[in-house]
Amino acid sequence: MPNLPENVELTEVGGLRVITEAVPSVRSVALGLWVRTGSRDEQPGQAGLSHFLEHLLFKGTKRHSAIEISELFDGMGAAANAATSKESTHLHARFLDEHTAGVFDLVSEMFLAPSVPADEIDPERDVVLEEIAMYEDEPQDRVHDVLAEAVYGDHPLGRRVLGEAAVIAGVPREDILSYHSGRYTAGNIVVSAAGHLDHDEIVELARAHLSQAGEGSNAVITGESEAEPPRLRFYEKETEQYHICFGGHGIARSDERRYALGVLDAIFGGSSSSRLFREIREKRGLAYSVGSYTEQYVDRGMVAMYVGTREENVAETCEIIGRELAALRDGGVSQEELARAKEHVKGRMVLTMESTSSRMTRLARALLFGLPVLSLDEMLEKVDEVTSEDLAELAVDLYDPAHLSAACIGPSEERFRSAAPVGEELAA
Repeated sequence: MPNLPENVELTEVGGLRVITEAVPSVRSVALGLWVRTGSRDEQPGQAGLSHFLEHLLFKGTKRHSAIEISELFDGMGAAANAATSKESTHLHARFLDEHTAGVFDLVSEMFLAPSVPADEIDPERDVVLEEIAMYEDEPQDRVHDVLAEAVYGDHPLGRRVLGEAAVIAGVPREDILSYHSGRYTAGNIVVSAAGHLDHDEIVELARAHLSQAGEGSNAVITGESEAEPPRLRFYEKETEQYHICFGGHGIARSDERRYALGVLDAIFGGSSSSRLFREIREKRGLAYSVGSYTEQYVDRGMVAMYVGTREENVAETCEIIGRELAALRDGGVSQEELARAKEHVKGRMVLTMESTSSRMTRLARALLFGLPVLSLDEMLEKVDEVTSEDLAELAVDLYDPAHLSAACIGPSEERFRSAAPVGEELAA
């Protein structure tokens, strides 16, 4: 990758890629082993397998039991965890620089050679089933996946990362091991680290501990299809609030308009001075939680907004959202809003870059998804270049109510459907 920022180095080791950023002012290291596989890469009968496997990485290797893994991390003062998204899975740790070799040894064995012991699978299976059950009881979280179902339909991005309880309850050990060996291959793996480190040391550790990664090319994006039509998805549940989302198709990770979209989102609902926050919460007290967000994937994306409000406020709240969508599309943004949103976005960028974990994550995602690694100054310049005309084009393209899907969890579908400020003939 050409023109890497200062202190960032990239080396290929046996097909996998190693990228680091030296931060001499700290004493810690953030290390992540990433694989380009997630819930969108699963078949319907595998729904949730990427996430379940992430749990099982901690359940033992040939050398260490689950308890011993915990003790080893604690003995090195390391904070370790893992995460699964729709397009990637990663195992990561933060630790004192003096423990770099020991932590790398341990996480690489967990990542590439989990033993998935039979006596650990069923207890962890129950843990994941409890996680799914907990999620079902939290409509303010679940509604975002309901929106993904509405926006993406049968496309793999419409499925939730946690998967389906029936799959998790029955998937055999052999299928889990086969899934791991087929996905955790050199071409899909990125080693990323940031902090007080030496790039050459990380490269040698990768060569020593990850050389057994199977051969394999970069993952192929699954689920290619035309843009889905807008839909309405409603899940009936006795709740104190109606949990409401509206959203539609956005832009891909590599789209240069992502900087402008970040600014537009900050103006619409992504900040405490945004239009939705001001009109719904501050002026009228109709909600505690309200806002907007965007998601980007390799080949597509989503724009979305959320509000949780009591039944008597549903109609007024939805009317305000519809009005603000129309104002965003037809009225544009003021220069004052533009300047304030730019500073908000730039501030978040700078604050994020002060975390070694965030730096490590940024580097890994750039390699996994084919993005350029920009310096902080280059990213800030991209934001400064955003114009009101850029935002006007995005508002017309992405925030037209006629093209938005709707999702809600609450007691009455009729109450929500009559209030939704989006397309009148949404598919059920």
